[in-house]
Amino acid sequence: MDCAVYIMTNRHRTVLYIGVTSNLKKRIADHRAGVHPSSFTKKYNVDRLVYFEMGRDIRSSIAREKQLKRWRRGKKVALIEAMNPEWNDLSD
Repeated sequence: MDCAVYIMTNRHRTVLYIGVTSNLKKRIADHRAGVHPSSFTKKYNVDRLVYFEMGRDIRSSIAREKQLKRWRRGKKVALIEAMNPEWNDLSD
């Protein structure tokens, strides 16, 4: 099964949200549509996909998500900028 660990942010890059999913396109659409009105991403207008890693094993993807969540912000920013220096929305 294909799965993804991803990082999203808001327009001002002040918030970083890290998640894991088996359907990245659908998950991004759900975040943008505000499917869960009380969610963190809805509250902070997190709607831009700035980083993702594709994997085949959900357990390793969940482990990677947990690892990234423990990192300090500076390390997360460096990871994003290594793949996406302009912080473009990668959801297209």
